Amino acid sequence: MERFVFFGGKGGVGKTTVSCAYASRCANDGVRTLVVSTDPAHSVSDVFDQQFGDEPAPVDGIDGLDAMEIDPEDEMQRHLQEIRESLSEQVSAAMVSEINRQLELSHGTPGAYEAALFDAFVSVMREEGEAYDRVVFDTAPTGSTLRLLELPDFLGDWIDRLLYKRRQSIDLFEKAAIGDMEPRRLMDGDPVLERLQRRKEFFEFAGDTMREDAAFFLVLNPDQLSVNETERAIEGFGERDLRVRGLVANKLTPEPDDDEEGRGARYLREKAATERDRLRQVRERFDPPLVAEIESRTSEVRGDVLAEVAAALDVETGGDGGDGEVAEDPASAER
Repeated sequence: MERFVFFGGKGGVGKTTVSCAYASRCANDGVRTLVVSTDPAHSVSDVFDQQFGDEPAPVDGIDGLDAMEIDPEDEMQRHLQEIRESLSEQVSAAMVSEINRQLELSHGTPGAYEAALFDAFVSVMREEGEAYDRVVFDTAPTGSTLRLLELPDFLGDWIDRLLYKRRQSIDLFEKAAIGDMEPRRLMDGDPVLERLQRRKEFFEFAGDTMREDAAFFLVLNPDQLSVNETERAIEGFGERDLRVRGLVANKLTPEPDDDEEGRGARYLREKAATERDRLRQVRERFDPPLVAEIESRTSEVRGDVLAEVAAALDVETGGDGGDGEVAEDPASAER
């Protein structure tokens, strides 16, 4: 299994539950694991009944598992402050106030949120990746996730154009030097070039890592809207040269016993039949396999219940405690 594992899907399908269950199972199998939430809803703290912040912290009661929650608003403010400090060192004092004004305006522009969040989770991959055998990401809803994943190529091309323009500019200044006069700008040691080159390497790392050392799973519910969005998401991943490894069907309706015939039993039986039809669509239409079928529960998914969800995931952990195999009927593990 790759070092980085992402669980995505439509809002409300249960991504946090599944990602926390898989992370806990990895840790129980002896794999040093970090689970990271990039979803503004921040439910990782709720699952483990423990507050987490933007630094990894041990999960109580599960050896080898740490968790952290990235706050998008904090990351945006930090992102803008880094830009402000970097630019302020390279422009005149008269320009600083204009830079501050433009950065304040950019706070609410489309893409600012995604850019800040992208920097945050790639920084986690670079800085924390070596400390853990597995880093599990509980991502934002599919649309935001896909926008994040296309940033390496989009911004990489943009940085290339900026590098080209900057080199052209410096070259003209060097050629404009007359006689013994030193050019006002030099290619070697230019701070703007150095920063642009660092950003280029940052985006190249992100793109290479997500293609070569990351596995993507999508969580869905057995309703038509969720199935349709999952189909679009699979296509979106494919357009970005990223393969979805598997699908997790969550919140399935449990079937009543055969001898139950009351109104509630009839409702559950009909609903379960409709959901089986949806899952048949998933198996027939989609290339990624179903790696789990998880039934709804009446209790919160914590503790022993979280372990039951983890056991239903036919996803390898790479540890010594298990190979990821489950019963032939994954849903039967939940009954």
